[in-house]
This record gives sequence, C-alpha cells and structure tokens, in this order.
Amino acid sequence: MQTVTTIGLDIAKSVFQVHGHDDAGQVVIRRQLKRRSVLAFFQKLPPCLVGIEACASAHHWSRKLQALGHKVRLIPPAYVKPFVKRQKNDAADAEAICEAAQRPNMRFVAVKDEEQQASGVVFRARDVLVRQRTQCINALRGHLTEYGWVVPKGATHVLTLIEQIEDPNCQLPESARTIELLPV
Repeated sequence: MQTVTTIGLDIAKSVFQVHGHDDAGQVVIRRQLKRRSVLAFFQKLPPCLVGIEACASAHHWSRKLQALGHKVRLIPPAYVKPFVKRQKNDAADAEAICEAAQRPNMRFVAVKDEEQQASGVVFRARDVLVRQRTQCINALRGHLTEYGWVVPKGATHVLTLIEQIEDPNCQLPESARTIELLPV
C-alpha cells in the first residue's frame, strides 16, 4: 500500500467513513470503520493530515487523533459541501472532506480542549434554563391576564404575581392557583 498523506474522516454515531490520498492525489484508502476500530486503524498509520467536518464529537476525535501524532483540521460543513461530487452519502462526504482539507486557503476551526468544551456546555445549558424560565414567566403572565391581573414584563415582577396567588384572600379560582403534576 502506498503511503497515505491525507485522510478525510466522516464521523458518525457508529460507522465512520475513511477516504485517503497519497502524495500524488491517488485514492489509497476507501473504507468504513466501526466506532470501536477507529483508533486502532489510525494507530497503524504513519502521521498524516486528517480532515474532519466540524460537527458533533469532532473535537473529541480530533484530540484522540492528535494524541496519535496526526495533524487534524476541522472544516466547517458549509465549506465541505461544494466539494461533494455526487449524491450525498458518507463515502462522498469523506472524499469531499479529504479534498477540502488539502486546500491551502481553506478556513479551519481550531480544535477545542476539554475545558473549552466544558465552558461551552455550561453556557448552553444556562441559556436553555434562562429561555425556559422566560417562557414560564410569560405563560403565567398570559394566563393571569385572562383574570384581569396584569404585571410588567420581567422576572422581578413575577414575585408580585406569586405573592398575590398565594394570598389566602385571593379572588383567583382554586383550580387556577394550584398546579398538579400529572405522571408522565
């Protein structure tokens, strides 16, 4: 087998597609790999350039492959798409990734370390919680508007609503004052 210099790796949940070129640009590898055999496959190869589409788990696989001595380039999916020559499938994607990774003026995504990824997870989780809180507050304000209770927008004003609802002399029907959780 000729020496592989560039590999396009299309990552997935269970079956990965590998497409490799030599120095002359000839295809020397075109195969599928199960998730469990990806690292063993790359351990056998001499260090080479590996292109991966920047998507879910791309940073994880990039760190693993860099630890084996390979040079990894993450490519945004929008920059890979123009290199797909035929119908979209994993083999065509791997070939397009391999082609895009070799371009000298291609833009790449920096590989994040685990701490950078953890910061992103915390940020996105907090963002979801803030949006859900806002949705709940707006729903509560909307429902109580039907009973003539109007309060300004914002989380600070929801305490006023809660105090009014919890007041024993509240004119709101009891069924609207209590929330029963139904089993899922």
